[in-house]
Amino acid sequence: MAFSISLEQELARWNEVIQNHPLDPKAYIRRGMVNFKLALVNQSLQDFDRAEKLDSTLSPYMWQRGLSYYYAERFEEGAAQFELDLSVNAQDVEETVWRYLCLARSKGVTQAQQQLLTVRNDPRPVMSCVYEFYAGNCTPDEVLVVGEKEGKRGRFYSHLYLGLYYEAAADVEQARHYILKAANEYKIDDYMWYLADVHQKLRAWNPKLSSLYSSTHVPH
Repeated sequence: MAFSISLEQELARWNEVIQNHPLDPKAYIRRGMVNFKLALVNQSLQDFDRAEKLDSTLSPYMWQRGLSYYYAERFEEGAAQFELDLSVNAQDVEETVWRYLCLARSKGVTQAQQQLLTVRNDPRPVMSCVYEFYAGNCTPDEVLVVGEKEGKRGRFYSHLYLGLYYEAAADVEQARHYILKAANEYKIDDYMWYLADVHQKLRAWNPKLSSLYSSTHVPH
């Protein structure tokens, strides 16, 4: 897959936009997203916070900040951001799952599962299955099967959210297996693929281990 310009070039472009339009909140959000893709998590949060100060009506739509909070290990703030997001988009599986992940990291898996919000209408079968897995209603293999039916994007999302689940459950081996596969075998042009890439970089996981884990991993 060809990415048209480098992230460094994209960052330079948004630096210039902000220099010329320093009161444009959406420009800070866009630069924050690029900073996050570069694994500059704290810088991304600074941009998202600046955008909010410029336009507080953006606050319930800043799901990107919730993701940055997670990787900054500011889990309670992350959960609060996703709860705010869900106030305007109550049927979003991903934001519901990310709220779960933040709660699991801050308060434990049991409490996170007890507080998992009900979602019924996500049009993506793989995300509906991910939700059921987090709710304890299906197996990892069932998630993978549904993801397989949706092609590369489905395989990416199934592996990403299984990996995130296992990290929250403190199962590092399983987390590493699924995240490495998502990041290195199912690359898609999507913000969440960059998240998987950031994840492996921040955890200092070796991408070369992806094929090794593929050959040795025993499914649940």
